[in-house]
Amino acid sequence: MIIEILPLLMFLVLAALLFTGFPVAFVLGGVGLAFWLLAVALGIENPLSFFLVVGRIFGGVVDNLTLVAIPMFIFMGTLLEKSGVARDLLSALQVLTRKIPGGLALSVTLIGVVMAATTGIIGASVVMMTVLALPVMIDRGYDKALASGTIAASGTLGILVPPSIMLVVMADLLSTSVGGLFMAALLPGLLLSTLYLLWIIARTAISPQLAPALPKSEGPRSLLALSGLMIRSFLLPVLLIALVLGSIFGGYATPTEASGIGAAGALVLALLRKNFRWKTFLESLDQSTLTSAMLFGIFVGATAFSYVFALLGGHDLIVGFVDSLDVGPWGILFVLMAIVFILGFFFDWIEITLIVLPVFAPVIKALDFAGHVPFPELTITWFAVLVAVNLQTSFLTPPFGFALFYLKGVAPRSVRIQHIYKGVIPFIILQILALGAVMAWPDIALWLPSRMQ
Repeated sequence: MIIEILPLLMFLVLAALLFTGFPVAFVLGGVGLAFWLLAVALGIENPLSFFLVVGRIFGGVVDNLTLVAIPMFIFMGTLLEKSGVARDLLSALQVLTRKIPGGLALSVTLIGVVMAATTGIIGASVVMMTVLALPVMIDRGYDKALASGTIAASGTLGILVPPSIMLVVMADLLSTSVGGLFMAALLPGLLLSTLYLLWIIARTAISPQLAPALPKSEGPRSLLALSGLMIRSFLLPVLLIALVLGSIFGGYATPTEASGIGAAGALVLALLRKNFRWKTFLESLDQSTLTSAMLFGIFVGATAFSYVFALLGGHDLIVGFVDSLDVGPWGILFVLMAIVFILGFFFDWIEITLIVLPVFAPVIKALDFAGHVPFPELTITWFAVLVAVNLQTSFLTPPFGFALFYLKGVAPRSVRIQHIYKGVIPFIILQILALGAVMAWPDIALWLPSRMQ
């Protein structure tokens, strides 16, 4: 009996230890090692199987060239943030949207899309936009809930809009193409950001007092000055994004090579700024190294956990449970999406992705969505995008939405946690609507990848 429920006990112990605040990498690896030792003690595992776990870690993480893209994309986004390029881009967008209801909130959303296309570091995006935009929005009379909700939701687009670190990780876990997954996530990411923009426009059109317009006296007053601002602060960062994504989608570079292009381009943009300092470069390197080390530590721990889980028959246990539900492919898909959504209340995308995907992938591959998914060979890609959209909520749903903590940590004291919770609710609803749309119309995710086949 104990042997049969060991995989279930692994998940229960993991869930309990994750709430202790102990580093996630050590929790994942420690639980995997502890249960492997227990399995050896019970006589159901050969002690030599330890080397299988080590081999999986080396082959899946250490020797995986695809993951090289992660530190490069992190450096790209960090450098754009610390050099002030992102701050100038926000200023330019404010000028462009000042005649539209909720122009400043729209600018924050658009900068969220741009930052999403340069880095998948949610904490950096949310903190940067909170520091730069939230005090300005409050000073101009913006509703605190609307302002904080817009910043939190826009900052989380980085895990969906390519080139996303999460998509690189998901592609590796599902043994699918990174470039194909980037293309599949592009339209859903733009759909979600468009829903954000439409909601802000509608909400501020109905209640203009929630988002007062930017005074006409602010910003460039001549066409020449406006043109210079647009070229310097808007056009160059957008060209960098187009170069990175275009090289991937056009087949000219792999995501790993494109990450190098992005990092080099970000360095060039930073060097073009007169106030760029060597200290800024070193700080960017330091933060990128720490972030990359944290992520790769979690990858190692999660690989050990998932492989020991498989050795103990965890995948068979999950598949057997799903089969016993007898609810058909759609019922199973809804159950899996509900599990991911609920886990998002408590855990970060890293834990959910690295723990859940290896378990759920065999289940999805065994399901038949013929007649609904137009390209059956891309079913696993469609599922990955559904999980990615679903994981957007993991940053916003109380009580442990990490974006909420990032925002509250640097927000002015006048912004209370109640304002933040109230502000994110409409955006969570929009995320669920986007998830339903991609589920109902798979072409939203699969049209671009199918065109490239």
